[in-house]
Amino acid sequence: MEQFYGTGRRKASVARVFLRPGEGKIVVNDKDFQQYFRGLVKAIYALQGFRETGTLGRYDAYITVSGGGPSGQADAIKLGIARALVQANPDFRSALKPKGLLTRDAREVERKKAGLKKARRAPQFSKR
Repeated sequence: MEQFYGTGRRKASVARVFLRPGEGKIVVNDKDFQQYFRGLVKAIYALQGFRETGTLGRYDAYITVSGGGPSGQADAIKLGIARALVQANPDFRSALKPKGLLTRDAREVERKKAGLKKARRAPQFSKR
């Protein structure tokens, strides 16, 4: 049985996505997709790659995701699914690329600087 692989990253999250031809079962960290994300609105967008290519019920997805929070994990899964779909069928690239699904979101948490409370927040200023 052939299997397709894609890695997705976002903030501190890393998702490893394995796609196999099947009936559309999606398992995340040994849990059902709906059970893992429990109504998180952003999780719906994680499956956008399937919708754009019209393959929502054609592949089973086995996903392991670690690090970060639910939002970052959902975005990491989205990128991983898109990359695995392109590996399955290179023709999907033309459908996924214009929607930005193959682009890694490079935004990361800015580091805290010395002398400041947070990355940019300065301590309260007192004239006297």
